[in-house]
Amino acid sequence: MKISGLSMLSLTSLLTLGIWSHAIAEVRYQIDLSTPQHHMAKVRAVFPKTRAGDFTVNLPVWRTGRYEVLPLADGVRLFEARDATGKLLPWQRTATGEWQVTLAQPTNVTISYQLYANELGKRVRHIDATHAFLDASGVFMYSPEFRQQPLTVALKVPENWNSYSGLTRVAEQQFTAANYDVLVDSPIETGISQQRSFAADGKDYQLVIWGEGNYNPEQIVSDLQKVTAASQTIWDGYPFDNYLFMVHATNGARGATEHINSTVIQTPRFNFRERKDYLRFISTAAHEFIHTWNVKAYRPAGLVPYRYQQENMTPLLWMAEGSTSYFQNQLLLRAGVMTAQEFLEDLAKRIDANQHNPGRGIQSVAASSLNQWTSTGGDYATNNSVNIYAEGYMASLALDFSLLQETHLNASYRDVHKRLYREFRLPKDYSVNDVQLILKQLSGRDYHDWWQQHVDSPMTLDFPSLLAHAGLQLNYGKDSKVEPYLGITLGDGLQLSRVAKDSPAWQAGVGAGDELVAVNGLKVTADGLNKRINDFKAGDTITLTLFSNDTLVTRQVVLGAQPSGKLQLQSLKKVSHNQKAFFKAWLGIDWPFDDKGNFKSLS
Repeated sequence: MKISGLSMLSLTSLLTLGIWSHAIAEVRYQIDLSTPQHHMAKVRAVFPKTRAGDFTVNLPVWRTGRYEVLPLADGVRLFEARDATGKLLPWQRTATGEWQVTLAQPTNVTISYQLYANELGKRVRHIDATHAFLDASGVFMYSPEFRQQPLTVALKVPENWNSYSGLTRVAEQQFTAANYDVLVDSPIETGISQQRSFAADGKDYQLVIWGEGNYNPEQIVSDLQKVTAASQTIWDGYPFDNYLFMVHATNGARGATEHINSTVIQTPRFNFRERKDYLRFISTAAHEFIHTWNVKAYRPAGLVPYRYQQENMTPLLWMAEGSTSYFQNQLLLRAGVMTAQEFLEDLAKRIDANQHNPGRGIQSVAASSLNQWTSTGGDYATNNSVNIYAEGYMASLALDFSLLQETHLNASYRDVHKRLYREFRLPKDYSVNDVQLILKQLSGRDYHDWWQQHVDSPMTLDFPSLLAHAGLQLNYGKDSKVEPYLGITLGDGLQLSRVAKDSPAWQAGVGAGDELVAVNGLKVTADGLNKRINDFKAGDTITLTLFSNDTLVTRQVVLGAQPSGKLQLQSLKKVSHNQKAFFKAWLGIDWPFDDKGNFKSLS
């Protein structure tokens, strides 16, 4: 075992001799991962000399990229604090993520604690016999007094482990950062992994994959090269010189988190081969890469600077996340990694979900941004809320089309983000007024009323009229027919996880949590429910037998109607030159349909 090629003793000796005199003002972190099979680590932090009195150290209560308070301090045990002589110092817990140490005289302070890390899916900390993923927000405590001080991180790891991070490497297992804000946004992946390096548009990239699976690293590298270079269709320049893609091929955890010059992406290990699964993965990679600009290089007021011990409120989270979702597949399309057909299939799926979300008539996307910190999901949320990703995507689409129309295709929503990157780089922030001013400068139009209608109020979009500008129409296909509609979603077995607001079941008094037993007096199964409902037609009255609060009840339901099949985006029968020009200005590719309305061959 080693720490950057140096033992703990030799590191201390060098500091004592003054050979590393520059480190005296630094915060020095050390993490011992020598027994990873038990998900445990030992963490040590040395803070520079400070005055007598109360000395506070904190572990954040949330991590960047996940706008939710998390119980991160629950993994901490055996906390100790010592002075420069090694003497134990008295301390007390003063808040969820806060320890207060009492200093009788000026001294440097060394804290140490045991850390439990077995939370892979939250992308905060995970340690096992093959690797460790360390996001500083759940690993390394900080002192507000020294938050802006430079720091070092030294790792003690098994001999066959390699470490990677967006941090600056100074030794085999040692990294430095300008301050804690850089550390908290530069996670470390260490362990047994596969690694590839590549370059694109003059920037250097690494791909690190932990875990076995049916992925093809060469294909991933090839596509990432195209996607990363395509970023310049939105922004001018890069906020980094080196970028790290960390991929976890896992048994079930999925999701991703953006950081200042890296990302971690979690995908089930056998979800790479099928085209739809691979597109989901590479689209996620594009999403997180876009965040390198949108959120990490510029972000809204309320998120600058990050306040790690409390919620960071802003009505613009939809621009941070939903606009990123809006651009992610456009990047794939412009890079040639996704076809026009695949892009429009995804857009049709999103529109269909929007139209079937009752919450879109209740909550605005700005209110959803403010509600993100307390959103818990469930039946109430799905019936009465929108989310910053899906509804933010639609608000971005509407804003993009508005700008294209107002400027006769001379400006788009991409130009808004180009301006935000150019004019509001951190440590600056931007406000709603700043965005509206950019919109006015681009278009000559005052967007206050538009904003009130589409952002500050529940948004209703006329998709047929909107999409016609780009020569597109929505339909369910020529073979679509009317099917009966009940409006329930099954959870565990026949228990209802959701009853859609104002659906036939809702109007009949059926509620989430009820357990379905029979339809018209005959037992049903979870697998056979849809077939049973399709025995009827829209307008028929059926009797549902359910357990509601452990009481057997019946409900009379008049079935509604819905079209069968998937919603599709297709070419209008007649498409003008102007509509084709709008399509190209929007997506950056030529009109993809032939004269019969079929997608052109890629050969």
